[in-house]
Amino acid sequence: MSDDVLLVRGVRKTFEAENAPVRALRGADLTMARGEFVAVMGPSGCGKSTMLNLIAGLDTADDGTITLDGEEVTGRSEDELARMRRRHIGIVFQFFNLLEGMSVLENVALPAIVAGRKRKAAETRARDLLDLLGLGDKAKAVPGVLSGGQRQRLAIARALANEPTLVLADEPTGALDSEGGQEVLELFRRLHAGGQTILMVTHDDDVAAAAQRIAVMRDGRVVDDGQGGGSGDRAGSGVTSTG
Repeated sequence: MSDDVLLVRGVRKTFEAENAPVRALRGADLTMARGEFVAVMGPSGCGKSTMLNLIAGLDTADDGTITLDGEEVTGRSEDELARMRRRHIGIVFQFFNLLEGMSVLENVALPAIVAGRKRKAAETRARDLLDLLGLGDKAKAVPGVLSGGQRQRLAIARALANEPTLVLADEPTGALDSEGGQEVLELFRRLHAGGQTILMVTHDDDVAAAAQRIAVMRDGRVVDDGQGGGSGDRAGSGVTSTG
């Protein structure tokens, strides 16, 4: 099996707008090795969240290819993309996207149940994740009683329910205070140390510093691969610059 878990090649995406089309991605390239923790930075509108959504199969590219763990993402039907997400992707959103009418335990167990795991096994996995993330005593609570940092940890537990190949995090500290943000970043460091592959989008230098490597986007392309001139452990094989 290849060490490259993610290959994005020449991906383009244009959105139709009232005044003029918006070219969100203009030939973006990205490669991630298995076990890497990569932060993608760039100004608002540079295309970083669009690229994340395309990798997750939440939207479709106009051109180019995306390959995840050897499987082509581009050109798939909605049902095929949903199955691929369940097998390979865990998503952490900025605003949590929790199911407020369900308990903490049910929020984490649901993705595994949807993927076909028996309820008992899904709940056992969920309890293990809640213990790992310091939420074991909150299993019966509803998300609304949790702090912001706890809610994001819950969202991360849910993202890990199906043992994903790749965790995608879109501004995961953006809705948190500084203490909650540090909790989440420390958790990502721990997950990465345990071998989890993580791709995180952020506009915050301090947040990006938690990653192993930083790629920079501008005008719909990756313009800095995070290898040249970086310090120490941020260097490594991976993002291909499109210049």
